[in-house]
Amino acid sequence: MLTHFNEEGRAKMVDITEKKVSTRVAKARTSIFMGTKVYEAIKLQNIKKGDVLSVAQVAGIMAAKQTASLIPMCHPIPISGVNISFEWESSDKDNMELIILTEVKTVSSTGVEMEALTAASVAALTVYDMCKAIDKSMTIGSTFLLEKSGGKSGDFKRK
Repeated sequence: MLTHFNEEGRAKMVDITEKKVSTRVAKARTSIFMGTKVYEAIKLQNIKKGDVLSVAQVAGIMAAKQTASLIPMCHPIPISGVNISFEWESSDKDNMELIILTEVKTVSSTGVEMEALTAASVAALTVYDMCKAIDKSMTIGSTFLLEKSGGKSGDFKRK
């Protein structure tokens, strides 16, 4: 049952007044594919706009805290922690994949899945923005929830 519609079929914000406060954690993943030229520039910190991964990390943290301002039906919630990490994988000799992993925590009456997904997305967009002068053909990959815990709906872990 969709809970974001009122009796007239119009959008509404779900009432979470009666939901129990609990510790909630969500982890998300995205990636950005790039050529070795961009990869080398990031690794050697030769990007004119600055340290790409540090800026992307801060952008992702800021995005998690602003999710309710970006996604219309999200509740503003107190974020108790955000962590963003990066891993490199080689897809072939000419391409690299930057994997962006996010974890967001709260003690609230609603979850932080959207905050984790937003943090991952904005971190990837920041990498693209900072490196597009080198190569505009970078591709942001699939963005998805890895796992979440807490709340009425229980735990979820992607297989």
